[in-house]
Order: sequence, then C-alpha cells, then structure tokens
Amino acid sequence: MKEIAINTEYIALGQFLKLADCISTGGQAKFFLQDNEIVINGELDNRRGRKLYAGDQVKVEGCGEFIVISS
Repeated sequence: MKEIAINTEYIALGQFLKLADCISTGGQAKFFLQDNEIVINGELDNRRGRKLYAGDQVKVEGCGEFIVISS
C-alpha cells in the first residue's frame, strides 16, 4: 500500500488521483472516475469532490492501493 502525504486537512478525490499518478491532469479525473472503480474505506465512491482525510484507504482499479497520511 502506497502512502500519499497531504499537507492540508483533506484532499478532493480528483486531486488525489493526480497525486497518486493515476491520471496526469486534473481534467482527466471526470472521465477516469466514470471508467474505473474507486473503493474508499471499503465503499464504492466515484465523486470527484469526495473529501479524503488522513487515514483513509483508497483502492483504485488499475492503479493500486493507497493510504492518505498527513505530512
């Protein structure tokens, strides 16, 4: 499981995908989320604006498993 460090209280799922190198630009997030399954803390969720906090676990289909940590 790869750690993704944030230096804010939370990060939006769309921004997270960019940080995790699942997409290269923020503009790709909408289409990526339509085509790929995202599981956050065991629940399916594909909302681009979903807030992720330190401790959240994210599984991205075709990209990997991640945990959000506070830097």
